[in-house]
Amino acid sequence: MDWKQISKEALAAGSLASLMSVAVLLAAGRRQAGSAVAPVNAISHWLWDQDSLRTDAADWKHTAAGYAMHHAASILWAALHAAAAQGRPASRTVGAVATGALATAALANVVDYRVVPKRLTPGFEHRISTGALWGVYAALALGLAGGAWLARREPHPPRDT
Repeated sequence: MDWKQISKEALAAGSLASLMSVAVLLAAGRRQAGSAVAPVNAISHWLWDQDSLRTDAADWKHTAAGYAMHHAASILWAALHAAAAQGRPASRTVGAVATGALATAALANVVDYRVVPKRLTPGFEHRISTGALWGVYAALALGLAGGAWLARREPHPPRDT
């Protein structure tokens, strides 16, 4: 395994996936919870328990911690996505990248809501609707696919001018 390449892809794809899914969380939070940051704050319930699920204002304790946890989780999922594709030339096609990203986001959803204890769920499900939750995981998949596609592209030789 090329851990350097996996790390590079994980950072790129995970960061893009995190930003895209947080954008959905912010929009859904504003529309459904009356606070854009409420769903992001809820992620920090791992650290601050029920207090995080009720906090609507942006602050370092809840918002920064919630975003940091979400970003780290996105990079973890991107690393798994990258590792699964490692050494498979077919994984460089658009279809394979998209399929892998969808499968990874679906696995993330199953792990988040069926495998881990309730205390370790993302938490934003307490502040947004099920439909918005699907949007978060769809954005995660889009970000994973976009970042992976960029990271896996073959470098182009410089053009003669």
